[in-house]
Amino acid sequence: MALLSLYYRLKNDLFFDETSKAAYNQLAKNSSVESRVTLNIEQFEIGSRYVTAKVQNRYGEKVTINIQGGRPGIELQESFFKMKGEKSDSLLCAYLITRLIQDGRIFARKLPVLGKRDWLLIFEDTLLELSVKDAYDELDIVITI
Repeated sequence: MALLSLYYRLKNDLFFDETSKAAYNQLAKNSSVESRVTLNIEQFEIGSRYVTAKVQNRYGEKVTINIQGGRPGIELQESFFKMKGEKSDSLLCAYLITRLIQDGRIFARKLPVLGKRDWLLIFEDTLLELSVKDAYDELDIVITI
């Protein structure tokens, strides 16, 4: 019985919180991935209510991502994502996944796609807090229908 209890505790310790666990498991069951990108983040720049970082897009150009608090959502930058078809933004959602540097736990969120911008704009309170703490250095973004 003790081994079973340890297994469940370790399995639950893999995730940052219950929201992360639910989002990660939901993505694992989703078969309609439109696009996926991994962003390597060297350094966050902290602003008054946001953070920014320079990352490389699929063309090798340095571009800015912006992470803010507020109502959860994401505005995509086309130079990051190669979309398979012309889908309406309102049909798309994005899963954000990262592994925390300090303890290796998985942080995951599901966000609605709000549209497109000249830069990648992410609205998510907890991700903003983790960015300020420099708690991760890589972020996977998976776009699904």
